[in-house]
Amino acid sequence: MAYRIGVDVGGSFTDFAVFNEADASITTLKVFSRPDAPGQEIVAGLRALADRHGIDPREVAYFTHGTTVGVNTVIQRNGHDIALFTTRNFEDVLQVARLKIPQIHNLYSRRPDPLIPRNRVFGIDERTEATGTVLKSPDPEDVAQAVAAARAAGCAGIVLAFLHSYRNPANERAVRDMIADIAPDLPVFSSAQTWPIIREYERTITAVISGYVQPRVATYLDRFEEVLRAQGVACPLHITKTNGGVMGIEQARAECVQMILSGTASGVIGAGYLAQAYGYPRVLSLDIGGTSADVAVILDGQAQYGVGEVIGDFQIHVPSVSVSSVGQGGGSVAWIDPLGILKVGPDSAGSTPGPACYGRGGTRPTITDAMAASNLIGHTPLGYGAVTVDHTAARNALAPLASRLGISVEDVASDIIAISVSSMYAEVSGLTSRFGIDPREFHLFAFGGAGAMLACFLARELNMQGVVVPPTPGVVSALGGLIADLKNDFIRTLYLDVTPAGLATLPDAVAALQTTARDWLRSQQFSGEGQIRLSADMRYAGQSYEIETPLDPADLSVQAIGAAFHAEHTRLYGHADAHAPMQLVNLRLVIAGATPKPAIREIPVATAHARPVATVAAWFDGVAHQVPVYARADLRAGHHLHAPAIIGQDDTTTVVPPGFAIAVERFGNLVITPEA
Repeated sequence: MAYRIGVDVGGSFTDFAVFNEADASITTLKVFSRPDAPGQEIVAGLRALADRHGIDPREVAYFTHGTTVGVNTVIQRNGHDIALFTTRNFEDVLQVARLKIPQIHNLYSRRPDPLIPRNRVFGIDERTEATGTVLKSPDPEDVAQAVAAARAAGCAGIVLAFLHSYRNPANERAVRDMIADIAPDLPVFSSAQTWPIIREYERTITAVISGYVQPRVATYLDRFEEVLRAQGVACPLHITKTNGGVMGIEQARAECVQMILSGTASGVIGAGYLAQAYGYPRVLSLDIGGTSADVAVILDGQAQYGVGEVIGDFQIHVPSVSVSSVGQGGGSVAWIDPLGILKVGPDSAGSTPGPACYGRGGTRPTITDAMAASNLIGHTPLGYGAVTVDHTAARNALAPLASRLGISVEDVASDIIAISVSSMYAEVSGLTSRFGIDPREFHLFAFGGAGAMLACFLARELNMQGVVVPPTPGVVSALGGLIADLKNDFIRTLYLDVTPAGLATLPDAVAALQTTARDWLRSQQFSGEGQIRLSADMRYAGQSYEIETPLDPADLSVQAIGAAFHAEHTRLYGHADAHAPMQLVNLRLVIAGATPKPAIREIPVATAHARPVATVAAWFDGVAHQVPVYARADLRAGHHLHAPAIIGQDDTTTVVPPGFAIAVERFGNLVITPEA
């Protein structure tokens, strides 16, 4: 018997999803995260799986893990000091950036300080033309002086980002080799190797972020691998990627930017797979953990992708699952600002000490405490028995806020919930505008430890079709990493006119990328051919930015490529110019190797009405109600419930305010829709 395990380490809990290859069944588990002792949550989870379910770590054939260590390093700015070597006279590339201010309506807003300050940026006397012709090769003595200056500044690594290296990386390679001779202990990160795209700032900041997080990521992965080996897990290890795929741990160590949104992407991939399997073609995924609420658009099971996702204060330009995040997780702390205004987040109580109602020493009021003080959670054990909610502790934590505001504990709890939902609403509104969608045509697919707890409140504000809560919503991110395909992106800047002469070299470029992609897939021990998707970044001549256009590798004619671009331009902007000259700037290729997927099984059909396990007094929007509490395990296909209602299960609690109807469909999903 062999098992495949997916793990997602969150701010409060670490989630496990185990796929039994013999019968395609899934086993799930949650344990507390251990930011004080990283890796110990993995030990605790593996031991619990062995004790409760008889899953022997030595029988694990595949292990994948989603982590937030990279993005947290950028957000917290606690990466190692590194230097930037750039083309002489371009040392201000990080300060100049794109000359944009963060808040265009606030003239006093300022751009964030770069991750590499100006005194650790060193110019190298070298130059490559935009055509790729090397005008001046780097001088070894010049490089040696820059390395000495970097060492004197205390730098533990060097990023290389030279002008036009996307076209010809020869000078970056030469300097990398020189540094290897002069200072072999210093890691070097080449922008042309990290992500070889046109535009100097975008390529530079992507390489800088990769180099900035690499030491911490590498240390984390080393410890992670040691812990697993000590527990008897001997299989190759995989890490989920920013693009929604997975890669081997060696690639993850070397290409840290590819896993910067690892944990976030896992949840979206899991939600997309389940939404498609369950028959929901248009959903917004809502992943609420202990720290944040993450929202993504999923159409026909496919997450939407983009470049330029914001990581902390900066954008990265590798392909990423498009996710909007707001600091409104279950552990987000409520506080009163100096003007006496109630605020929620972004600071989180995490897992240690956690919300006050967890009874682990926390005293600061959180969103979870607001739910507990309203008596909306805590009537069944949480976290697979790890948590027993202390309602009195929650009310005590909220009492100082209520006293300062001159309102009741129930009212301040209601206000905390409303504020958190309002913040999510603002973020979702921006996301829907970005993709040009109407949330009234979508279901909200709720998961994460707190997703089902708050989903109905958000769906109500957005006037959505309804809410779908899958059978085990608390571990969807772990499931996403488990079922994610092996996947990698490749890019080559060509800068071709879309004419017969201009596209003469395109077939050879496509063939070369295909060969590189298939070689990568074989290096990941994948035996099949894999699926290839080809696209190009295109624009009308004279435009400043491009749009990604899908291409057919079997037809690379001017007519076919032009028609594809016109169609995509029309889809996005409502018009196209069939007579305007076009340019193909970047060629993109994505290769994916499918991994095994669990069986989606139907649940038994109801033979009697659902009966609550209790009825409790609870507060919705500050108003008291008598609310039935149901055990999710007791519900069957065909059951219909009326709101308000509370539905408890091992990994989460679903809270349904008045004004909704609840149906249990054949796969066990809770489908919660507004009453007519």
